[in-house]
Amino acid sequence: MNAEKPSLSTFTTPLIPLPQGTTGSKSNLSDTMGKKYDRELSWKIASNLFLSFKYAWTGISYAFRTQRNFRIHTIIGTLAIGFGLFLHLTTIEVAIIGLTIGAVMTMELLNTAIESVVDLTVGQSYHDLARIAKDCAAAAVLISALVALFVGAILLLPPLINWINVTLLGV
Repeated sequence: MNAEKPSLSTFTTPLIPLPQGTTGSKSNLSDTMGKKYDRELSWKIASNLFLSFKYAWTGISYAFRTQRNFRIHTIIGTLAIGFGLFLHLTTIEVAIIGLTIGAVMTMELLNTAIESVVDLTVGQSYHDLARIAKDCAAAAVLISALVALFVGAILLLPPLINWINVTLLGV
């Protein structure tokens, strides 16, 4: 079960190749194949608010495309909000569910970022500190997901049970 780990270039956004004969500088990096790429723009602050949102959306869409758990959290979060609206929860209760879902998804994004930085740092080698960093980031997601489950159960189960009793059982 020693599957080959994909290279970093598999997960990065497309980079602009340098023109032929260009020598590398501080702002240029090489990938594992020795190709030179111009990363000058990656070190600059976004010049406007629109670009900041574009970069953030790129991160969200990357996580949705590549992280199974992020997709699962998105589906469950959408269902929880849908149940809250269907069961006519108060605005505050729906907001609490939304904030809890946001915390879980934020933790999942941070987990992805930490894992990516750790993988970038250690490459194909193993290091105990890398394992600890990745395990702790995953644990943060787990704790936030368990808290979200608890909050969802407290807020959704009583009205759901009441709806089942009234609508389906006629009690």
